Amino acid sequence: MDEITIDEQFKYLLPALDEQTYAALEGSLLENGCMHPLVVWNGILIDGHNRYEICQKHGIEFETVEKEFASRDEAVIWIITTQVGRRNLNPMQLSYFRGLHYSMDKKIVKNETGRNQYSDEKEVSVQNEHKPPDGQKTAGRIAEQYNVSPMTIRRDAQLAEAIDAFGEVSPEAKREILSGAANISRQRLRELAIGPEDELRLAAESIAEGTFDQRKTQAPKPEASGKELMEAFSAAIDKMAGEFGVAIQRLKGEIDAVELRLALRGHIEKLEEMYRQI
Repeated sequence: MDEITIDEQFKYLLPALDEQTYAALEGSLLENGCMHPLVVWNGILIDGHNRYEICQKHGIEFETVEKEFASRDEAVIWIITTQVGRRNLNPMQLSYFRGLHYSMDKKIVKNETGRNQYSDEKEVSVQNEHKPPDGQKTAGRIAEQYNVSPMTIRRDAQLAEAIDAFGEVSPEAKREILSGAANISRQRLRELAIGPEDELRLAAESIAEGTFDQRKTQAPKPEASGKELMEAFSAAIDKMAGEFGVAIQRLKGEIDAVELRLALRGHIEKLEEMYRQI
């Protein structure tokens, strides 16, 4: 058996198997051996982490097959598109992986033939084989692959960025969010991800501990009276303006009308919520 390197990002990119499924896989490997080769890239395992773990535990022999990718981003895309087709994922997980795919794909420079290294894989049957038509944007291509709208893909990318921000603070919080165990809305995820770091850290810690309460992380409803009410709303609007500026900066030089509406939509919703509090 060849020497295999385990990369933490690749290993935890997709959710772990539940106990029943893992036990069934272990029983199959013990009875039949490892019938399908593990997939590696430059010696790094990119497909078959559960099988590898079980084979190591019981001394079961396995084979490997080497894939070639031009970059780590292409390897991540291959992992996503291959695994998404194999598993039943919840809506949060699907959105996260679509958004991550979009972000990774935007980084990749197409070769002269317009093909990505992963475009000839059978599991990625809807992956564009030829160079996209002039003017066709990444969001449109990814949207076609997953049968959703380009706007959905852009929203997914914002969500994926927010979830990764939580993951940098607490990998366990990220797993809780993706599993659906954390009672937190997508909007609140994005708000916390672009807000003060201490608020993000506290939220991530409470999610990891299972004590997160979304209502307690939001500003309390102000008393509907005079000066204090005006000061509270003024401070909230100032904070929103700063967060909106951060969101616009993250769009960098690729901003278009759709992305601007997406960035603005969340802040309009905040204003509407403030209006309802009066």
